[in-house]
Amino acid sequence: MASRRRVLPRFVVLLAVLAALAAAACRPDGSGGRASAKPLRIAVIPIGTTHEFWKSVHAGALTAAKELGVEIIWKGPLKEDDRNEQIQIVETLAGAGVDALVLSPLDDRALIRPVAEARREGIPTIIFNSALQGDGYAAFIATDNFLGGTLAAKEIGRRTGGRGRLIMVRLMAGVEGTTKREEGFLATLRSEFPGIEVVSENQYAGPSTETAYQTMENLLARFGPVDAVFTPNESTTFGCLRALQDHGLAGRTVLVGFDSSEKLIEALAKGDLAGLVLQDPVAMGYRSVKTAVAVVRGEPYAKREATAVVLAVRDNMNEPSIARLLRPDLSILANSR
Repeated sequence: MASRRRVLPRFVVLLAVLAALAAAACRPDGSGGRASAKPLRIAVIPIGTTHEFWKSVHAGALTAAKELGVEIIWKGPLKEDDRNEQIQIVETLAGAGVDALVLSPLDDRALIRPVAEARREGIPTIIFNSALQGDGYAAFIATDNFLGGTLAAKEIGRRTGGRGRLIMVRLMAGVEGTTKREEGFLATLRSEFPGIEVVSENQYAGPSTETAYQTMENLLARFGPVDAVFTPNESTTFGCLRALQDHGLAGRTVLVGFDSSEKLIEALAKGDLAGLVLQDPVAMGYRSVKTAVAVVRGEPYAKREATAVVLAVRDNMNEPSIARLLRPDLSILANSR
């Protein structure tokens, strides 16, 4: 029975990927509805698919695909902490003969082997959002995550006057992007605001809003009200915000988080959130697919690209450059169904 249980998830992943490949093969290439003889097929594999961040990446990837006349196969793990499923997706899509992989690795070590195997089969990989160790990939496109953490620390330092007690909630071990944000935050806080006491910096929230909420509940029970909180992604920000709201601390505790969603925008406008560090996931998806196509076609491309990172606060959230990142245009997702 144990052997059967191990085989079943791989079989389910294979069926899902084959269905995605079949759907991709039936779509037009964007040239007036005429199917290309053999359009390039680019597999885009995020860490997850449910959070608004990943929907924005998807929108950018589809925009690039439409411009270039290529097919996108969008497939990510059901849970953002399922390393084995992401590995299986990479292996299955590479085995199905896609032309390139565009991958946001859930673990900066665990995905080294499948990426190297794809490379040996002549399938290049573009890494985006979160880095992969080694040199088995063709290009890396991401936010300057260390800088993002620095921006958050400076805002908390400004709002607290450089004093008080703080909790930093981590996301998950092995996710290079959020780890860099956490490192940038702590380094800046300690060098520029030594009067702020970090009472907790080693608790991981896990992949969902619910697990982040429970983590914050446990921390508040242990340490009581604190002056500030930093969270490194969308799910940790919303989960911790909900916990602060339930304790009557939202707006009193300075919370600076990462990424955007409609509920986080509402909280920012209300003052329950002090700030949101924003990336440009649409540009990340767009540039990653364009780079993948350039690699396959033997065209020039940049091996490293950094996308935008800015801080949104209530005073600047309606400025066009900030509003565009808070509410990216996702209409292409509805049009692609």
